[in-house]
Parts: sequence; structure tokens; C-alpha cells
Amino acid sequence: MTKTILIIEDNPDNMALAEEILEDAGFFTVQEMRAEEGIARLQQGGIDLVLMDVSLPEMDGLEATRIIKAFETLQQIPIIGLSAHAMAKDREAALQAGCDDYQTKPIDEDALLETIDRLLSTHK
Repeated sequence: MTKTILIIEDNPDNMALAEEILEDAGFFTVQEMRAEEGIARLQQGGIDLVLMDVSLPEMDGLEATRIIKAFETLQQIPIIGLSAHAMAKDREAALQAGCDDYQTKPIDEDALLETIDRLLSTHK
């Protein structure tokens, strides 16, 4: 069964790149440009994993991750934080917020797909 990945990203170019990488790898994608809309979409069900941009307008990706992980029904859904910030403290902040992994932009396609496969195989 094909897995569905929710991409929460406010930059149209980054959204298109992530969508292309994931769909080429055989995933279905759903896109939201704001954290609040992404949380609402998650609550509808059917999402297997989230790619979460950390730098979003209004509510950032870390706050959105904390909210998602507070829902008992959503806690098991893996979240990969995405950011252009490559410092160790940025990764640590994402993991502390509840992200299951952290990838930097520009996206390393192989590393992203390996991480997705690992998280989907450990979060049934």
C-alpha cells in the first residue's frame, strides 16, 4: 500500500522539489503551506509521515510539531523537520520539539528517502 506524506512548506519551490522527490519514489503527497492547515489535515487521518518546514509564517514548524505530538491520536506519526539551518543547536531544537528526525535544505534526496524508509518501517 502506498504511503501518504504530508508536506508542510511555505516556499513553493521547496514544496515542488519535495513533492517531486517523494512522488518519484512512489509516495502520495498532500501539501499545506501553513502549520495550522497542516495540523487540521493531519486530524483528518490517512497521513503516514510529515515533512515539516521549521521556518513557517505565524506558527513555526517546531510549535506545530509540539501541538501534533500532544494529540494522542497523532503521536505515532513520524515528523521530519526541514530547515536551511545546519547548526547542531537547530537539530537539537527540532528533536526536542518532537521531530523524529531533522534534515537540512537543500534537500539531500538519498538521505531524505533513507530517513523516510527507516521511520516508516519503525512506526507501523
